[in-house]
Amino acid sequence: MSAAEGPLVVGVDTSTQSTKALVVDAATGRVVASGQAPHTVSSGAGRESDPRQWWDALSEALSQCGEAAREAAAVSVGGQQHGLVTLDAQGEPVRPALLWNDVRSAPQARRLIDELGGAKAWAERTGSVPSASFTVTKWAWLAEHEPEAVRAVKAVRLPHDYLTERLTGEGTTDRGDVSGTGWWASGTEAYDEEILARVGLDPALLPRVVRPGEVAGTVRDGHGLPFSKGTLVAAGTGDNAAAALGLGLRPGVPVMSLGTSGTVYAVSQHRPADPTGTVAGFADARGDWLPLACTLNCTLAVDRVAALLNLDREAVEPGTGATLLPFLDGERTPNLPQSSGLLHGLRHDTTAGQLLQAAYDGAVHSLLAALDLVLDADADPAAPLLLIGGGARGTAWQQTVRRLSGRPVQIPEAKELVALGAAAQAAGLLTGEDAAAVARRWDTAAGPVLEAVERDEATLNRITGVLSDAAPLLERDAASR
Repeated sequence: MSAAEGPLVVGVDTSTQSTKALVVDAATGRVVASGQAPHTVSSGAGRESDPRQWWDALSEALSQCGEAAREAAAVSVGGQQHGLVTLDAQGEPVRPALLWNDVRSAPQARRLIDELGGAKAWAERTGSVPSASFTVTKWAWLAEHEPEAVRAVKAVRLPHDYLTERLTGEGTTDRGDVSGTGWWASGTEAYDEEILARVGLDPALLPRVVRPGEVAGTVRDGHGLPFSKGTLVAAGTGDNAAAALGLGLRPGVPVMSLGTSGTVYAVSQHRPADPTGTVAGFADARGDWLPLACTLNCTLAVDRVAALLNLDREAVEPGTGATLLPFLDGERTPNLPQSSGLLHGLRHDTTAGQLLQAAYDGAVHSLLAALDLVLDADADPAAPLLLIGGGARGTAWQQTVRRLSGRPVQIPEAKELVALGAAAQAAGLLTGEDAAAVARRWDTAAGPVLEAVERDEATLNRITGVLSDAAPLLERDAASR
C-alpha cells in the first residue's frame, strides 16, 4: 500500500445483496483498499435475511482490505433502509430481518393510514405516508402474524444500526435512517409515542438517535474485526442519505439511483410532507432533508426481462408501440404493492429488443414521474441529473434516462457512493468538517456529462395512459391475494 496523505477511514455499505468496505485516505478521498462479500435473501412471498450474514460479510470484506483496515482511525456504516431487525436479550436475532422489499405488510400499511387520520395526517406528522416498505408496517405485520416472536424481542434496530451496535456495544441510529421507519416524527425529530403505542412497540426497545457529526461510540473489545479498540465509530445512516453524502450534494441537485431499487432524490432545506405518498419525506444525515421517491423494480427487473428474452441487457432496439410495466415484485411508486408485470401493445412485428427497451422505459417512467414532486419549486430544471448506482454504468440505462428526462445526464466516476459517503462521515469525525463538504473536497461527483436531448413525450404519455387504464387490473392483483 502506498503512503496515505492523511489518516485512513473505513466506509461500509451493507446493501440488500452484499456488504462492501472501502478504506479511504481522509485527506484526498483516494480508495486505498476495498472488499466485498455477498448475502442471501429469501425468495417467495417474503424478502428476509439473517443479520448475522451482514456481520460475517463485513468481516470478509475487511479481510480483503488487508493491513489498510487495521490502520483506520474511524469507521461508519451505511445500510439498506427500512429493514426490521429484532434482537433478543443477548443481542441475537429473534428471526431473520424483514427487508425493505418485503411487501407482505401492505394490509397493515393501509390500516395504519386509516387509523391515524389518513395520508395527509401521516405526511404532516412523519414526513411520509407509510407503504409496505416502511419499518412500522413490518412491525405491525410481525405482531399480527408472529406474536411469539414479538414477545421475545428486547431491541429493534435497522440494518445499519445492527452493525454499528456490534462494533460499539451501544444501540444507536441516525436521523437519516430513522426517518424511514414511520415511527419518527419529522416535525419534532423525536420518536412518535402515539404511533408506537398504536403498533404496540415500547420506545425503550429503540436506539438512541445520534446527532449529525456526533460520535456514536468507539470500537469495543472482542469484535473479531481488524479495528483497534477505541477506533471512532460515526453514526452511519441509510443508503440513500449516505450516497447523498458521498456526492457532496447541495440543495436542489437531482439524483437518480439505479440499483435493485430505483430512487430519485435531492437535498432540500424544507421539510417535505407529500400527502399523496409518492415522495417520502426523509431526513438527510446532515440536518437538512432528503425528499425521495423509490421504486421496487429497477435493474433486477429489467435484467430478468432480458433473461426471459435470452438477450444481453444492452441488446435494446428502438421501440414501436409496446409498453411493459416491469412490476415484478409489486410496486411502491406507483403504490401497487402486490401488482405484477404487464405487457401491452404486442404486435407480430414487435422484436425482443423492443420489448427489452420497453422494460427500460417502464422502469425509468416510474422514477421520472416522481422527480418533479421531489424537487423544490426553486430547483433549476436544466441542472444535470446525477445518475448513480449499478445501472448508471450501462449504456441502455444512460440513454433511456437521457431520452425520457430531456435533461443533461452526469455520471460521476466515483463508485460505491454509499460506502464513500460513510467514509466521508467517518472522516468528518476526525477533521470536524461537514461530511458533504468532505466529499466535495474529494470531488466525488466529477464525471462526464451527456448533453440533453429532446424529451420523448410520446413514450412518456403512452406509458402514463397504459398505467392509468390498467390501474383497476393491477389493483385487482392485490385483492386476489
